[in-house]
Amino acid sequence: MVLVESGLVKVTMAHPCGRTFLSALIQLVPCRPSVAPFSTLSPNKLCCAAIRMLGQPCLCVLAKGPPISGVDRALALQIPGKCSANFPP
Repeated sequence: MVLVESGLVKVTMAHPCGRTFLSALIQLVPCRPSVAPFSTLSPNKLCCAAIRMLGQPCLCVLAKGPPISGVDRALALQIPGKCSANFPP
């Protein structure tokens, strides 16, 4: 993508999660109950829809990103499988 700002040309790379990392996290709010530490809740339909919509490239960026307060990373990594989101390994 090429943007023109103040007469200068600026080249930017598209982020796999859309515009920002934060916007991707916001889309995953329905998954919060399923990834809270010690949670035994299965992901709900809204969570699974968000997982499929974001897709594997975005989820990989989120998984490799900084820790997120109140999220058990091990539980979060299980969500695509629980949602039958058949992403390649």
